[in-house]
Amino acid sequence: MEKILNYIDGTYTEPQSNNWLDNYNPSNGEVYSQIASSDADDVAQAYQAAEKAFPKWSNTTIDQRSRILLKIADLIEENLVKLAEAETKDNGKPLSLALAIDIPRASANFRFFAHAITQFASEAHESVGLDSMNFTLRQPLGVVGCISPWNLPLYLFTWKIAPAIAAGNTVVAKPSEVTPMTAYLLGDILTKAGLPKGVLNIVQGTGPSAGQAIVEHPNIKAISFTGGTKTGEHIARTAAPMFKKLSLELGGKNPNLIFADCDYDTMLKTTVKSSFANQGQICLCGSRIFVEESIYEQFKKDFIEKISQLKVGDPFDAETNLGALVSKSHLEKVQSYIKIAEEEGGKILFGGKTVTVDNLENGYYLQPTVIEVYDDQCRVNQEEIFGPVVTIMPFKTEAEALKMANGVQYGLSATLWTNNLDRTMRLSKQLQAGIVWVNTWLNRDLRTPFGGMKNSGVGREGGFEALRFFTEPKNVCIKYDS
Repeated sequence: MEKILNYIDGTYTEPQSNNWLDNYNPSNGEVYSQIASSDADDVAQAYQAAEKAFPKWSNTTIDQRSRILLKIADLIEENLVKLAEAETKDNGKPLSLALAIDIPRASANFRFFAHAITQFASEAHESVGLDSMNFTLRQPLGVVGCISPWNLPLYLFTWKIAPAIAAGNTVVAKPSEVTPMTAYLLGDILTKAGLPKGVLNIVQGTGPSAGQAIVEHPNIKAISFTGGTKTGEHIARTAAPMFKKLSLELGGKNPNLIFADCDYDTMLKTTVKSSFANQGQICLCGSRIFVEESIYEQFKKDFIEKISQLKVGDPFDAETNLGALVSKSHLEKVQSYIKIAEEEGGKILFGGKTVTVDNLENGYYLQPTVIEVYDDQCRVNQEEIFGPVVTIMPFKTEAEALKMANGVQYGLSATLWTNNLDRTMRLSKQLQAGIVWVNTWLNRDLRTPFGGMKNSGVGREGGFEALRFFTEPKNVCIKYDS
């Protein structure tokens, strides 16, 4: 059985404890590989490699760093099919999605930051009358930690490590133990691209073991984490007393506000996608749908008709729209919320049941589920489910819609459907979300800041925001004789 190893100091290595975790294929429920179950000893080994590599890497020219990142991007593109197939087998998502979105975006992340670092400039301030000049140095932090989630494995793993190494840091990174395969395969790509040994070290294992060791390591200067809010709280409690820099991209419970004056057909098509893409396992999915009362019944009818046409099935089937959920435990969690919804008085309009796929009977498949709710404070409207489940409710006024949209602990993203410019400007300012999409969804420009407010996290990723996070500003003031 294949073993998923650590990649430390440019070499694949087994965990020092010789402990292993089972890695499941969600589409059939079978163990197909063994994951290194790393601990503090492995993290210490990775840190030592990163610390050793830092002086030279941080002093390489911008051009050298950029060229290596571009080579990594090229090699990811060259291995598109291999990486996409590995992602689908490991995660359960449709192969069509991995081919079109996940792996191309992983390549784009390296390509973007390879170019961005060449344009990342410092500031200078002339103090007229004081005969002095101030300029700002932007220096890499040192060894940093990056911890990524299971829903978009290589996509979000590279979203963190690319800016970290572009800025001149060295990295100890941990992918999710639920979906470790593409991060493991990345090691070969790093070697072929000529990334110096120790610049990026990939440690496999669980959050409580390997992840905790990264967070609490006294000499790791910063932590960039994407995952659940509860885990983010724990990381903050651990890292804050150590004065580490923190970037936390956490949960979401995103509202989708649909007004009667929208482009109805475009809205309907996009809302199906924003509800159930990647089996609803995207932190940006619009899981709370609020529809203006005058079109509510029509929307309900048309939405359910569209969803009934979605195919749940083998992720490797080109016709599949929804593949398997990522794990058995996650499937059970999502099912528990469907039961809670019924107990709270919600009405299951469509779905809610598991799906048996021929020759994949033990896979983790669930119908796309639509629940009509009557109270925006019910648990299924307040708590992150992170699966193919959405709720729908009507609203009468813009004020009512805004109140319900903001009435959760999260503030990651919001989607607004309207052709009223005044409403667009009003609500874009008032919605408590780090990202507001108007008449679109998941339309991303990598130059823009990405992140949430409230319990959806702290800090921003993307563009120069990421490069600022992974550098320390230092002001230098020079007095001169005029």
